[in-house]
Amino acid sequence: MNIYNVASEAGVSIATVSRVLNNSPQVSEKTRKKVTDVLEKYHYTPNAIARGLVVNSMKTIGVLTIDIRDLYYATVAYTIEQDLSKLGYNVMLCNTGGDAQEKINYMKRLAEKKVDGLILVGSVFKDQKLDTAISQIAKQMPIVMVNGLLEAENIYSIICDDSYGISIGVAYLHNKGHRDIVYLQDAETYSAQSKVHGFKTGMLKRELPLKAHSILKVEKGINGGSMAVKQLVESDHNFSAIIAGEDITAVGAIKALKALHKSIPDDVAVIGFNNSIIAQCCDPDLTTVDNKMEMTATGAVRILNDVFKGRNVPSKTVITPDLVIRTSS
Repeated sequence: MNIYNVASEAGVSIATVSRVLNNSPQVSEKTRKKVTDVLEKYHYTPNAIARGLVVNSMKTIGVLTIDIRDLYYATVAYTIEQDLSKLGYNVMLCNTGGDAQEKINYMKRLAEKKVDGLILVGSVFKDQKLDTAISQIAKQMPIVMVNGLLEAENIYSIICDDSYGISIGVAYLHNKGHRDIVYLQDAETYSAQSKVHGFKTGMLKRELPLKAHSILKVEKGINGGSMAVKQLVESDHNFSAIIAGEDITAVGAIKALKALHKSIPDDVAVIGFNNSIIAQCCDPDLTTVDNKMEMTATGAVRILNDVFKGRNVPSKTVITPDLVIRTSS
Protein backbone atom coordinates (compact mmCIF):
# COMPACT_ATOMS: atom_id res chain seq x y z
CA MET A 1 0.00 0.00 0.00
CA ASN A 2 1.38 3.37 -1.05
CA ILE A 3 0.07 6.93 -1.26
CA TYR A 4 -1.24 6.33 -4.79
CA ASN A 5 -3.28 3.30 -3.63
CA VAL A 6 -4.67 5.30 -0.71
CA ALA A 7 -5.69 8.13 -3.03
CA SER A 8 -7.34 5.72 -5.47
CA GLU A 9 -9.37 3.86 -2.83
CA ALA A 10 -10.43 7.10 -1.11
CA GLY A 11 -11.34 8.66 -4.46
CA VAL A 12 -9.13 11.72 -3.96
CA SER A 13 -5.87 13.07 -5.37
CA ILE A 14 -2.48 12.20 -3.91
CA ALA A 15 -2.11 15.90 -3.04
CA THR A 16 -5.20 15.59 -0.83
CA VAL A 17 -3.77 12.51 0.89
CA SER A 18 -0.58 14.43 1.49
CA ARG A 19 -2.54 17.32 3.01
CA VAL A 20 -4.27 14.92 5.38
CA LEU A 21 -0.95 13.36 6.37
CA ASN A 22 0.43 16.83 7.06
CA ASN A 23 -2.67 17.96 9.00
CA SER A 24 -3.42 20.72 6.53
CA PRO A 25 -6.54 22.79 7.35
CA GLN A 26 -7.33 22.95 3.61
CA VAL A 27 -9.24 19.65 3.72
CA SER A 28 -12.92 19.26 4.59
CA GLU A 29 -13.82 16.99 7.49
CA LYS A 30 -15.74 14.69 5.14
CA THR A 31 -12.75 14.24 2.83
CA ARG A 32 -10.37 13.91 5.78
CA LYS A 33 -12.47 11.07 7.21
CA LYS A 34 -12.51 9.23 3.87
CA VAL A 35 -8.73 9.34 3.71
CA THR A 36 -8.11 8.48 7.37
CA ASP A 37 -10.48 5.51 7.13
CA VAL A 38 -8.34 4.07 4.31
CA LEU A 39 -5.13 4.86 6.19
CA GLU A 40 -6.36 3.08 9.31
CA LYS A 41 -7.71 0.14 7.31
CA TYR A 42 -4.30 -0.67 5.89
CA HIS A 43 -2.22 0.59 8.87
CA TYR A 44 -0.52 2.93 6.42
CA THR A 45 2.84 4.40 7.36
CA PRO A 46 3.75 7.36 5.11
CA ASN A 47 6.93 7.22 3.06
CA ALA A 48 8.83 10.39 3.92
CA ILE A 49 10.50 10.61 0.52
CA ALA A 50 7.25 10.15 -1.42
CA ARG A 51 5.45 12.64 0.79
CA GLY A 52 8.33 15.07 0.36
CA LEU A 53 8.10 14.89 -3.41
CA VAL A 54 4.40 15.69 -3.28
CA VAL A 55 4.64 18.69 -0.94
CA ASN A 56 8.05 19.79 -2.30
CA SER A 57 9.63 19.55 1.14
CA MET A 58 11.66 16.78 2.76
CA LYS A 59 11.31 18.49 6.16
CA THR A 60 15.04 17.97 6.55
CA ILE A 61 17.83 20.47 7.14
CA GLY A 62 21.53 19.84 6.61
CA VAL A 63 23.76 21.12 9.43
CA LEU A 64 27.50 21.18 8.76
CA THR A 65 30.38 21.66 11.20
CA ILE A 66 34.04 20.77 10.84
CA ASP A 67 34.29 18.91 14.17
CA ILE A 68 31.36 18.20 16.51
CA ARG A 69 33.83 17.45 19.33
CA ASP A 70 34.59 21.16 19.61
CA LEU A 71 32.51 22.72 22.41
CA TYR A 72 31.42 25.70 20.32
CA TYR A 73 30.29 23.59 17.37
CA ALA A 74 28.67 21.01 19.67
CA THR A 75 26.67 23.61 21.58
CA VAL A 76 25.49 25.40 18.45
CA ALA A 77 24.64 22.18 16.58
CA TYR A 78 22.73 20.77 19.56
CA THR A 79 20.65 23.94 19.94
CA ILE A 80 19.94 24.04 16.20
CA GLU A 81 18.81 20.40 16.19
CA GLN A 82 16.52 20.91 19.19
CA ASP A 83 14.92 24.04 17.73
CA LEU A 84 14.42 22.48 14.30
CA SER A 85 12.85 19.41 15.86
CA LYS A 86 10.24 21.64 17.55
CA LEU A 87 9.38 22.98 14.10
CA GLY A 88 8.95 19.46 12.71
CA TYR A 89 12.25 19.24 10.84
CA ASN A 90 14.76 16.40 10.82
CA VAL A 91 18.48 17.19 10.88
CA MET A 92 21.30 15.61 8.91
CA LEU A 93 24.46 16.52 10.84
CA CYS A 94 27.76 16.35 8.96
CA ASN A 95 31.32 16.58 10.29
CA THR A 96 33.24 17.84 7.29
CA GLY A 97 36.77 18.15 8.65
CA GLY A 98 38.92 21.09 7.65
CA ASP A 99 39.55 20.30 3.99
CA ALA A 100 37.71 22.70 1.64
CA GLN A 101 36.94 20.04 -0.98
CA GLU A 102 35.44 17.75 1.65
CA LYS A 103 33.17 20.58 2.80
CA ILE A 104 32.04 21.07 -0.79
CA ASN A 105 31.45 17.33 -1.21
CA TYR A 106 29.24 17.21 1.88
CA MET A 107 27.19 20.18 0.71
CA LYS A 108 26.71 18.62 -2.73
CA ARG A 109 25.57 15.32 -1.20
CA LEU A 110 23.00 17.10 0.93
CA ALA A 111 21.78 19.06 -2.08
CA GLU A 112 21.38 15.78 -3.99
CA LYS A 113 19.24 14.46 -1.13
CA LYS A 114 16.95 17.46 -1.64
CA VAL A 115 17.21 18.83 1.89
CA ASP A 116 15.17 22.00 2.42
CA GLY A 117 18.09 24.16 3.50
CA LEU A 118 21.60 24.23 4.94
CA ILE A 119 23.06 25.72 8.11
CA LEU A 120 26.84 26.11 8.06
CA VAL A 121 28.27 26.39 11.57
CA GLY A 122 31.42 28.45 12.05
CA SER A 123 33.52 30.90 10.11
CA VAL A 124 35.61 27.98 8.82
CA PHE A 125 33.27 27.93 5.80
CA LYS A 126 35.15 30.80 4.21
CA ASP A 127 37.59 30.87 1.32
CA GLN A 128 37.34 31.63 -2.39
CA LYS A 129 36.77 28.01 -3.42
CA LEU A 130 34.06 27.54 -0.80
CA ASP A 131 32.42 30.88 -1.60
CA THR A 132 31.86 29.79 -5.19
CA ALA A 133 30.41 26.42 -4.19
CA ILE A 134 28.15 27.86 -1.50
CA SER A 135 26.82 30.51 -3.90
CA GLN A 136 25.98 27.82 -6.46
CA ILE A 137 24.18 25.59 -3.96
CA ALA A 138 22.25 28.60 -2.64
CA LYS A 139 20.52 28.76 -6.03
CA GLN A 140 18.76 25.52 -5.05
CA MET A 141 18.01 26.17 -1.35
CA PRO A 142 18.46 28.80 1.37
CA ILE A 143 21.70 28.73 3.34
CA VAL A 144 22.28 30.22 6.78
CA MET A 145 25.86 30.84 7.89
CA VAL A 146 26.52 30.90 11.64
CA ASN A 147 29.37 33.30 12.37
CA GLY A 148 30.30 33.39 8.72
CA LEU A 149 29.63 35.97 6.04
CA LEU A 150 29.08 35.66 2.30
CA GLU A 151 27.12 38.27 0.41
CA ALA A 152 25.17 36.38 -2.24
CA GLU A 153 21.55 35.68 -3.11
CA ASN A 154 19.66 33.29 -0.82
CA ILE A 155 22.47 33.29 1.78
CA TYR A 156 21.85 34.65 5.27
CA SER A 157 24.36 35.27 8.05
CA ILE A 158 24.01 35.49 11.81
CA ILE A 159 27.20 36.75 13.38
CA CYS A 160 28.51 37.48 16.84
CA ASP A 161 30.41 40.77 16.85
CA ASP A 162 33.68 39.09 17.79
CA SER A 163 35.66 42.27 17.18
CA TYR A 164 33.58 44.12 19.76
CA GLY A 165 33.88 41.19 22.15
CA ILE A 166 37.67 41.37 22.23
CA SER A 167 37.65 45.16 22.37
CA ILE A 168 35.55 45.18 25.56
CA GLY A 169 38.07 42.75 27.06
CA VAL A 170 40.85 45.24 26.29
CA ALA A 171 38.80 48.09 27.74
CA TYR A 172 38.18 46.15 30.96
CA LEU A 173 41.87 45.33 31.40
CA HIS A 174 42.86 48.92 30.67
CA ASN A 175 40.46 50.12 33.35
CA LYS A 176 42.11 47.67 35.77
CA GLY A 177 45.45 49.34 35.09
CA HIS A 178 46.97 46.94 32.58
CA ARG A 179 49.19 48.35 29.82
CA ASP A 180 51.13 45.35 28.46
CA ILE A 181 48.37 43.13 27.07
CA VAL A 182 49.02 40.13 24.81
CA TYR A 183 46.50 38.54 22.46
CA LEU A 184 46.74 34.84 21.55
CA GLN A 185 45.43 34.25 18.03
CA ASP A 186 44.61 30.56 17.71
CA ALA A 187 42.99 30.36 14.26
CA GLU A 188 42.98 31.94 10.80
CA THR A 189 39.23 32.04 10.23
CA TYR A 190 36.93 34.99 9.53
CA SER A 191 36.04 35.03 13.22
CA ALA A 192 39.71 34.93 14.25
CA GLN A 193 40.52 37.88 12.00
CA SER A 194 37.62 39.83 13.52
CA LYS A 195 39.00 39.16 16.99
CA VAL A 196 42.46 40.41 15.98
CA HIS A 197 40.84 43.54 14.56
CA GLY A 198 39.03 44.07 17.85
CA PHE A 199 42.25 43.70 19.81
CA LYS A 200 44.11 46.21 17.66
CA THR A 201 41.20 48.66 17.74
CA GLY A 202 40.88 48.38 21.51
CA MET A 203 44.60 48.89 22.08
CA LEU A 204 44.91 51.87 19.73
CA LYS A 205 41.79 53.55 21.12
CA ARG A 206 43.42 53.58 24.56
CA GLU A 207 46.88 54.42 23.22
CA LEU A 208 48.30 51.15 24.48
CA PRO A 209 51.48 49.85 22.84
CA LEU A 210 51.21 47.28 20.05
CA LYS A 211 54.57 45.54 20.10
CA ALA A 212 55.95 42.71 18.01
CA HIS A 213 54.87 40.20 20.66
CA SER A 214 51.49 41.80 21.40
CA ILE A 215 49.77 39.34 19.04
CA LEU A 216 51.08 35.77 19.14
CA LYS A 217 49.88 33.14 16.69
CA VAL A 218 49.46 29.84 18.53
CA GLU A 219 47.72 26.53 18.02
CA LYS A 220 44.24 26.29 19.47
CA GLY A 221 44.07 24.41 22.75
CA ILE A 222 45.78 23.94 26.07
CA ASN A 223 49.17 23.35 24.49
CA GLY A 224 48.92 26.53 22.41
CA GLY A 225 48.18 28.68 25.45
CA SER A 226 50.89 27.01 27.48
CA MET A 227 53.55 27.41 24.80
CA ALA A 228 52.64 31.09 24.37
CA VAL A 229 53.33 31.80 28.04
CA LYS A 230 56.64 29.95 27.89
CA GLN A 231 57.62 31.94 24.79
CA LEU A 232 56.79 35.24 26.47
CA VAL A 233 58.71 34.37 29.62
CA GLU A 234 61.76 32.96 27.83
CA SER A 235 61.91 36.04 25.60
CA ASP A 236 61.75 38.25 28.70
CA HIS A 237 58.76 40.21 27.34
CA ASN A 238 56.75 42.38 29.70
CA PHE A 239 53.10 41.37 29.95
CA SER A 240 50.51 41.75 32.68
CA ALA A 241 47.45 40.38 30.90
CA ILE A 242 46.53 37.80 28.26
CA ILE A 243 43.42 37.58 26.07
CA ALA A 244 42.93 34.32 24.17
CA GLY A 245 40.73 33.67 21.15
CA GLU A 246 39.18 30.60 22.83
CA ASP A 247 38.53 29.54 26.42
CA ILE A 248 40.54 26.34 25.99
CA THR A 249 43.60 28.33 24.87
CA ALA A 250 43.21 30.66 27.86
CA VAL A 251 43.14 27.63 30.17
CA GLY A 252 46.47 26.51 28.70
CA ALA A 253 47.90 29.93 29.54
CA ILE A 254 46.62 29.67 33.11
CA LYS A 255 48.18 26.23 33.58
CA ALA A 256 51.56 27.49 32.36
CA LEU A 257 51.41 30.61 34.54
CA LYS A 258 50.63 28.54 37.63
CA ALA A 259 53.49 26.17 36.82
CA LEU A 260 55.76 29.24 36.84
CA HIS A 261 54.31 30.25 40.24
CA LYS A 262 52.63 33.33 38.81
CA SER A 263 49.64 34.63 40.76
CA ILE A 264 46.44 35.05 38.74
CA PRO A 265 45.24 37.77 38.41
CA ASP A 266 47.76 39.64 40.60
CA ASP A 267 50.76 38.93 38.36
CA VAL A 268 48.92 38.20 35.12
CA ALA A 269 45.22 38.53 34.31
CA VAL A 270 43.67 36.14 31.78
CA ILE A 271 40.55 36.45 29.60
CA GLY A 272 39.09 33.79 27.29
CA PHE A 273 36.37 33.74 24.63
CA ASN A 274 33.12 31.73 24.25
CA ASN A 275 31.89 31.48 27.86
CA SER A 276 32.00 27.71 27.55
CA ILE A 277 31.70 25.32 30.51
CA ILE A 278 35.50 25.19 30.49
CA ALA A 279 35.57 28.75 31.85
CA GLN A 280 33.99 27.53 35.08
CA CYS A 281 36.05 24.35 35.37
CA CYS A 282 39.52 25.89 35.61
CA ASP A 283 41.18 27.45 38.65
CA PRO A 284 40.74 30.36 38.94
CA ASP A 285 37.40 30.72 37.16
CA LEU A 286 37.97 32.30 33.77
CA THR A 287 36.80 35.75 32.77
CA THR A 288 35.49 35.33 29.24
CA VAL A 289 33.58 36.92 26.39
CA ASP A 290 30.09 35.45 26.12
CA ASN A 291 29.43 35.16 22.39
CA LYS A 292 25.85 33.98 22.97
CA MET A 293 26.18 30.55 21.35
CA GLU A 294 22.63 29.42 22.07
CA MET A 295 21.15 32.75 20.98
CA THR A 296 23.06 32.59 17.72
CA ALA A 297 21.94 29.02 17.06
CA THR A 298 18.30 29.82 17.81
CA GLY A 299 18.57 32.88 15.58
CA ALA A 300 19.85 30.74 12.71
CA VAL A 301 16.82 28.46 12.94
CA ARG A 302 14.45 31.44 13.16
CA ILE A 303 16.02 32.98 10.05
CA LEU A 304 15.68 29.77 8.06
CA ASN A 305 12.08 29.27 9.15
CA ASP A 306 11.24 32.87 8.25
CA VAL A 307 12.70 32.30 4.77
CA PHE A 308 10.52 29.20 4.37
CA LYS A 309 7.49 31.25 5.43
CA GLY A 310 8.27 33.90 2.81
CA ARG A 311 8.96 36.61 5.38
CA ASN A 312 11.33 39.50 4.83
CA VAL A 313 14.70 38.45 6.27
CA PRO A 314 17.83 40.63 6.49
CA SER A 315 20.91 39.13 4.88
CA LYS A 316 22.97 39.81 8.01
CA THR A 317 22.03 39.65 11.70
CA VAL A 318 24.53 40.69 14.37
CA ILE A 319 24.61 39.45 17.98
CA THR A 320 26.34 41.63 20.59
CA PRO A 321 28.56 39.76 23.07
CA ASP A 322 29.08 40.49 26.78
CA LEU A 323 32.06 40.19 29.12
CA VAL A 324 31.54 37.73 31.97
CA ILE A 325 33.90 38.75 34.76
CA ARG A 326 35.32 36.04 37.01
CA THR A 327 38.38 35.66 39.24
CA SER A 328 41.05 35.22 36.54
CA SER A 329 41.07 38.98 35.91
